[in-house]
Amino acid sequence: MINIVVVYHSGYGHTQKQAEAVLAGLTEDSGIKAMLLSIDSRGIISDEGWDSLDLADTIIFGSPTYMGSVSWQFKKFADDSSKKWFDQIWKDKLVAGFTNSSGMNGDKLSTLHYMFTLSMQHSMIWVGPGIMPSSSKAAQRNDINYIDSFIGLMAQSPTDATKDEAPLPGDLATARVFGERIVQASKRWALKEG
Repeated sequence: MINIVVVYHSGYGHTQKQAEAVLAGLTEDSGIKAMLLSIDSRGIISDEGWDSLDLADTIIFGSPTYMGSVSWQFKKFADDSSKKWFDQIWKDKLVAGFTNSSGMNGDKLSTLHYMFTLSMQHSMIWVGPGIMPSSSKAAQRNDINYIDSFIGLMAQSPTDATKDEAPLPGDLATARVFGERIVQASKRWALKEG
């Protein structure tokens, strides 16, 4: 069985909703054991959470984009992961990332680049969404991958939207497809490693 952990921070509930949609895509396959691991408001996860990450085959990072990067809580988690880095505990694990911000652009790419750099520090193997964009003239805002991201999963939650209103339906559907894509990549990687 392939073990996947989605470790994320959510400040207002929007990124949590995105994480739950990713989890829904992961758990459609019975050969997958997947869990959500929330970074708390102090930037901390439990010892059991760290153990779960160490045992995972694939880790998916998630953070809102605040001021052009990850939240400080996610950054604290990343800094705390240096103990894992020193012994290269996460080396050769698959990894992916997602983010959410209020603007259509919102500098989400900077957040995903941060996660990518963190994963390279850990000698992990980055997996992109592998989802073609909805970029035709007929495209609608709620189409799959309307935001058009290839490095990681992006979602947009309007500033005045509650967590019940956003992320928007198309972004949540994209998150679910992203989860399915990570399952496919994890299975292929397990075959190569096995």
